[in-house]
Amino acid sequence: MDLKEIQNLIKFVAKSGASEVKLEMEDIKITIKTGGEEGTTIVQQMPIGAAPVAAAPAPVAPAPVAASSDDDSKYITVKSPIIGTMYRKPSPDKPMFVEVGQTIAEGDVLCIIEAMKLFNEIESEVSGKIVKILVDDASPVEFDQPLFLVDPS
Repeated sequence: MDLKEIQNLIKFVAKSGASEVKLEMEDIKITIKTGGEEGTTIVQQMPIGAAPVAAAPAPVAPAPVAASSDDDSKYITVKSPIIGTMYRKPSPDKPMFVEVGQTIAEGDVLCIIEAMKLFNEIESEVSGKIVKILVDDASPVEFDQPLFLVDPS
């Protein structure tokens, strides 16, 4: 099961109102728990018969999508590829990854999204100039939520 299918499953479970869903297939077992005090979503994926193991974080590249607003139609919207908490800097004492007006290249790190104690670097898939930052530092983000507007020209 790939990341996109898991993300779609998470959205479906969240909309259904179920508090826990377990899915067991031939070679994989997925448990999705939603709700709780903070409204968190917990996803656990493992091979059948294996114990849960924390994986090393891997860079996650969001898919750039053209913005829909008339004013912003010439800009590319960078959206969150996962659910988590977005951080605009690598640590509290370091500078922000990107600022409005900054020119970026494909592969530049735009932010970090923490999901289940794993920090995923979000890299740009386009080159251009940051026009707008749509999410504050240390804010929760949803799957497919717009994060940045980039002017590709």
